[in-house]
Amino acid sequence: MKVPLKLRLLLPGLLWLIAFYLLPMLLLGAVSLATHSKEGIVWDLTLANLLRFFEPLYLKVFLRSVLLAGIATFLCAALAFPLSWWMARLERPWRDTAVLLVLIPFWTNILVRLYAWMFILGHGGLLNTALLHLGVLDKPLQVLFTRPAVLLGLVYGQLPFMVLPLYATLEKVDPSLIDAARDLYAPPLQVFRKVLLPLSLPGLVAGSVLVFTSILCDFVTPDLLGGAKQAMIGNVIAQQYLVVRDWPFGSALSIVQMLLAGAAAFVFLRHERSEGSELRGMA
Repeated sequence: MKVPLKLRLLLPGLLWLIAFYLLPMLLLGAVSLATHSKEGIVWDLTLANLLRFFEPLYLKVFLRSVLLAGIATFLCAALAFPLSWWMARLERPWRDTAVLLVLIPFWTNILVRLYAWMFILGHGGLLNTALLHLGVLDKPLQVLFTRPAVLLGLVYGQLPFMVLPLYATLEKVDPSLIDAARDLYAPPLQVFRKVLLPLSLPGLVAGSVLVFTSILCDFVTPDLLGGAKQAMIGNVIAQQYLVVRDWPFGSALSIVQMLLAGAAAFVFLRHERSEGSELRGMA
């Protein structure tokens, strides 16, 4: 029996997804139904690990993670939109240079970049030293190991993932549409709301999904910049695997985290479709 060409082209990708996505997910789900003991994993098929997620301690950590992810996503969008619009309006050589500058941070490992932020934000770091020398402060500020430091690190690390999808969308916007709205005496806010926002919504939603889900799974940034008091759900999962060695509970937390991240992505996409249709109708 001859295999169709389309199926042959899809086969390598399907095998990759099955081997490195579906099978690990099934294994993770199976381990989440087991029990941790001193002897190892006991395969007794219980939902106790999944129900432990709803204990107040873990719910508090998860809600903190969602709050930080939401705030960081909003800040990334607020910073990325004007930057992406400016990049999209540059001439072609300068536009490529701007994209390269956005990608440059990826050339350095995230750990190195976060250690640089620790040097900047530390008690005797570059920020406090500069403010003390300028006479702005009488004593150093406690910036490192605080929630604003974690938020700063999250926005810094995820900002390119918001800039690139927005830039790819805004690059295709016809400037004559903006000029036409201005010729009709539309104020800048109305031009943004009725013309630019509907056209940029696909990139904005794509960037929001990437940023929000990535932050929800992050554990390195809150660990280095926030310390133990600013732990996120990713830190709890890492602790269960690497310190406590409770792999069933860590697997259960991972399953719940992935389901909630997937639900958030679904809500973002549904909102983009409904909001995009409404805004295009208004336009």
